[in-house]
Amino acid sequence: MLRLASQKDGQPGWYLITHPDHAHLAGAFATAWGNTQFLQPEPREHVLLGIWSHDDGWAARDATTPITREGKPSAFSVELVGKYSAFEEIDLVAYLNVRRNAVKLIAERDPYAAILISMHTRNLLGEHADRSTIKPDLLPMLDAFLDEQLELQQKLRDQLLGSYRVAPEFLTDEAFLENFRLLQACDNLSLLSCVNFAGDASLLHPLKTIDGTSEINVERIGVRSFRLTPYPFAEPLLSFELPARFVEGTTFASAEELRALYEAAPVEILTVTVTSRG
Repeated sequence: MLRLASQKDGQPGWYLITHPDHAHLAGAFATAWGNTQFLQPEPREHVLLGIWSHDDGWAARDATTPITREGKPSAFSVELVGKYSAFEEIDLVAYLNVRRNAVKLIAERDPYAAILISMHTRNLLGEHADRSTIKPDLLPMLDAFLDEQLELQQKLRDQLLGSYRVAPEFLTDEAFLENFRLLQACDNLSLLSCVNFAGDASLLHPLKTIDGTSEINVERIGVRSFRLTPYPFAEPLLSFELPARFVEGTTFASAEELRALYEAAPVEILTVTVTSRG
């Protein structure tokens, strides 16, 4: 889940967004990506699938509506933007299994998309994880998982090289890196949207342009409304739909209590906008 503290009819609570819905928003960004400056994703079908489905493996865990020790929904929140921590509140064994299964789920359907998801997973847990929040005796398990993902990526690349499913020019290290960076960019823009991030941010990496690369800055100009500079979409103003449910209350006695409230809450469609306009 992703959570956003909010109020509705004067009552405090949380907007809760599932991981798949967050990823689908990222996929919608990727689908619209490209203009006279920024290149569209290629190979399009495989890259869009990877971005669109990169968190589909979280659906079962989201359905259990876990809570933290403080009784809050256990979910990504605005406090975690730019960080990958809070592992002290996570069952690492179960967490790594979710990540592992998310990659395997897509690998059976599309090895190229699965490589991108694995690269994303390995980046989060390797370069960005706060290891100080992980129990020392669990670090070898994490490191073994990271090695496992690297081996899986190579295995899937070997499959693709022998299958002719994807043109060779898209199987280079450079091509995978460019598409991984696009996944990261769309994922981050979706995270910023889901938590209505109030500060300025970036899309993390230099992104492929017609004649090189460029970083993209993100400025919040309204509720779930952002100005991107330089702007990577063809239309100067775009709106996207984001399903969410509002649950009243700030803390909950159990996951079961939260789940009952969540399942009873109607799905609302929030609007996310991006623009190039000043």
